[in-house]
Amino acid sequence: MNKPNIAQKSPYVKETPAGTYYWCTCGHSKGQPFCDGSHKGTGFVPHKIEFTETKRAAWCGCKHTKKPPFCDGSHSKL
Repeated sequence: MNKPNIAQKSPYVKETPAGTYYWCTCGHSKGQPFCDGSHKGTGFVPHKIEFTETKRAAWCGCKHTKKPPFCDGSHSKL
């Protein structure tokens, strides 16, 4: 599989309401950190996650996290 595009070398920290989200894994979405379908034809698929309550989340921006979809500090090693 190809390596993802690095959208940014820091997390997207967002207050995220309860609901279903699709985190962009390819790094090409214009609506980072969420999927907008830009992965089509790349072999990447979005990562689905559901929140049952509002959470402040640090979504991975570099797309190299070992704990998707959340930032684990991997961007500091890129």
